[in-house]
Amino acid sequence: MEMAKNKTVLYMKMIKISHSVFALPFAFTGAILAASGIPFLKQILWIAVAMVGARSGAMGLNRIIDRKIDAANPRTANREIPSGKIKMRDAVIFTFISLAVFIFAAYNLNPLCLKLSPIAIAVLVLYSYTKRFTWMAHFVLGIAISAAPLGAWIAVRGTFDWDIMPLSIAVVFWLAGFDVLYALQDMEFDRNYGLHSIPQRFGIRKSLILSRAFHFITWSLLAVNGILFSLNIAYWIGIILIAGLLIYEHSLVKPHDLSRLNMAFFNMNGYISIAVFVFTLIALIV
Repeated sequence: MEMAKNKTVLYMKMIKISHSVFALPFAFTGAILAASGIPFLKQILWIAVAMVGARSGAMGLNRIIDRKIDAANPRTANREIPSGKIKMRDAVIFTFISLAVFIFAAYNLNPLCLKLSPIAIAVLVLYSYTKRFTWMAHFVLGIAISAAPLGAWIAVRGTFDWDIMPLSIAVVFWLAGFDVLYALQDMEFDRNYGLHSIPQRFGIRKSLILSRAFHFITWSLLAVNGILFSLNIAYWIGIILIAGLLIYEHSLVKPHDLSRLNMAFFNMNGYISIAVFVFTLIALIV
């Protein structure tokens, strides 16, 4: 029993389960917008299963594909695969099972979700390779995460509609903005190893400016989302709060001081995704 528990903890660390706070609230935001309130319980459950499967599979793919890079980078050398804590064979099995769970959940949602599931997986695979040839990798990751609200919308409606696109594109720029901050940690390693990122291409100061610009676009698109769905004052209170969180996030990271980078990356963006969901929910049910 203790061995199984320890193994489970290792897999949870490998897929960074705590980072689910980034995508899952946006998925549920897409679902409640599609339903104009609370979706059916069955839809909520299968959306949650799809998200867990997709995210676990995505992280598994990334760790497998990047295992040699992770081993060479002092910051990531102790990750589960390069350190030998999880064997490659076991990681591959875990990843295939996770993606199978995702496809099964898509099947239980509706035909369009099932048809689109291979495209979602293809984007997840593509992301892990993009940093080898383009500094636009941050946007590919953003597109992958933007499937959370878009996929949940399709899960509830059974159709693709343009109404959900401002929120989905907001997620693209939101993710790209904070992934640029995260990539600052590996700027020198990326340069030496021949990998590409916005920090590696443009340096710290310009990267911070671009990250702020991306997050301004995010905030603007969240405002468009509120107008498009005629959301009430509760949503706009949330929009003001999110503006404050974004400003505070960027105040934590300065060109000469990256010591609070992890707080800006994890804490603030977790609060932002939860705030979008909570204030959208309040606006829809009040």
